[in-house]
Amino acid sequence: MKLPLASSIVLACLAAVAPLRAAHPFICCDYNGDKVAIVSEDGKVQWEYAAKHPQDCWLLPNGNYLIAYVAGAQELTPSKQIVWEYKAPEKCEVDGCQPLPNGNVLVIECGTSRIVEVDRERKVAKEIKLETAPEIKLHNQFRGTRKTKDGHYLCCFKGEGKVVELDGEGKVLRKISVPGDPHEVVPLPNGHLLITCGDGHKVIEIDAQEKVVWELNENDVPGNQLRLMAGCQRLPNGNTVFCDYLGHGHIGQQPQIFELTPDKKEVWQFEGHENFKTINQIQVLDVKGDVTKGEILR
Repeated sequence: MKLPLASSIVLACLAAVAPLRAAHPFICCDYNGDKVAIVSEDGKVQWEYAAKHPQDCWLLPNGNYLIAYVAGAQELTPSKQIVWEYKAPEKCEVDGCQPLPNGNVLVIECGTSRIVEVDRERKVAKEIKLETAPEIKLHNQFRGTRKTKDGHYLCCFKGEGKVVELDGEGKVLRKISVPGDPHEVVPLPNGHLLITCGDGHKVIEIDAQEKVVWELNENDVPGNQLRLMAGCQRLPNGNTVFCDYLGHGHIGQQPQIFELTPDKKEVWQFEGHENFKTINQIQVLDVKGDVTKGEILR
């Protein structure tokens, strides 16, 4: 049935102003917005917490939130009570965290060039020293770092354009050169690594022999050019959710989050420019699994 012209105009106007649906509820970091927030599947901010330059965020099995921000890491209740906290040394920067099965928290520190595991009493239970090139400035040393189920560490050496795998004692097992400056490395159940390449405008998935088996390039998604590829999450159905950090002159210009199928078809996207500046990390909240056991792939 053909609608009257007036009705067609009204529907067109409503479509133009309707907010983008998020399709998934999620928790995210807004680096330049200095906050961590939870967004419902209809795109509404349900909860937010002020944190300077946050770089990582997790929903824990106990219902609390774990975040990393420039000066440390915190575990918060939904009512924003701090129940655990780690403060980094002066002139250092924290650029990632991960909840571990024994209750400790992994923290990656720029400045001290180390991975630390901090216990519930807020004491360093384990330290892994990292060797960084002397010309790399503090802010560019590291990004996303993860401990694997076999006790190894995967660390993004941002300024050196490589991902380094270390054993449980800190011995370097391999160095993987990547295009750009890696921001996130996600170990997948099949032994592959999913790596976002920051300002390299690229994402790669490599197999155990370091062969690229899947990649996303700068202009592969029509109308959604890759800027700085930061956080990501692989979903159980094989799709992947990506954070496209829009700093460096791109704030407000395009979607900040999008989901792709393995054949690079866009499933949904989220802009959220009225509430967020630069989303750089995400955990989708409608995927079941225990983050402390590596069951959420991010």
